[in-house]
Amino acid sequence: MLDIAVVIVTWNVRELVLEAIRSLYVDIASSGLAVEVWVVDSASSDGTIEAIRNAFPQTHLIASTENLGFGRANNLALHKIGFGQANPGRDLPTAVYLLNPDTITHLGATRILYDVLLSQPTVGLIGAHLSYGDGTFQHSAFGFPGLRQLWVEFFPTPGRLIEGSFNGRYPQAAYAGSSPFPVDCVLGATMMIRREVIEQTGMFDEQYFMYCEEIDWAWRIHKAGWQVYCVPTARVTHLGGQSTGLVRPRAIIDLWTSRLLLFDKHYPPWKRQLARQMIKWGMSRKLRQESNAEVLAAYRQVQKLADSDS
Repeated sequence: MLDIAVVIVTWNVRELVLEAIRSLYVDIASSGLAVEVWVVDSASSDGTIEAIRNAFPQTHLIASTENLGFGRANNLALHKIGFGQANPGRDLPTAVYLLNPDTITHLGATRILYDVLLSQPTVGLIGAHLSYGDGTFQHSAFGFPGLRQLWVEFFPTPGRLIEGSFNGRYPQAAYAGSSPFPVDCVLGATMMIRREVIEQTGMFDEQYFMYCEEIDWAWRIHKAGWQVYCVPTARVTHLGGQSTGLVRPRAIIDLWTSRLLLFDKHYPPWKRQLARQMIKWGMSRKLRQESNAEVLAAYRQVQKLADSDS
């Protein structure tokens, strides 16, 4: 019986994903678990497939000819593993571990996550304690996004509220402890999911090309009666997200398209309409503050999306 199937989705980050796989295999070797690793490459042009095949021939590789997006690419691997098939032809793994390509697994993390996932029959999804590449703190779990988070996104907000529950953040003291703590959702960089949860709730909603798909799945997992936890003692370095870099217009549109879809799926009608109005107000503020023509066009596109019928 396979304990864990790990799925890593990658696109043009060859050196990062090689390090992610290397650190994962080192951890697996001492875990005592039966684990197989799957990598879905979304049409990279940097030699990722060849590099992985040469360095880690034991890895199951899926080479997509198009950039599928996070959710579709993970679902592709899950189907190959046997989920969603009437007769998969193999025993399904006890758990699936979705891991980002910009991660470094610390020793013991995989085993700790697996043991916590199976420690109680109601635990369905868990995530690791993440830190940035320089070792600084990174929020690893969040409350489900509401109107207060939209306020923080667009309007002046005191720092203590930005870093607190008002903005869906859990206290840093919880991460400093040794006990898993319940959360609404974990960051998509590390998601370990029980087999029965996937069978009951399905997989990622492929309407999301990028962003929010892990929040949507966690929301469905909660609604199905399962619990979600963050595990402070399972440590993973997450290299992404630390540098803001340049704002990419396409990413702005993808983000808010996904957020609007999320609100439409999980908010009651009154809240959905108020959220759309707040987004229109917020984008008006951003339009007055921005000078880049491409970014301005992206903000205007988001305004139109928020103004359209759900």
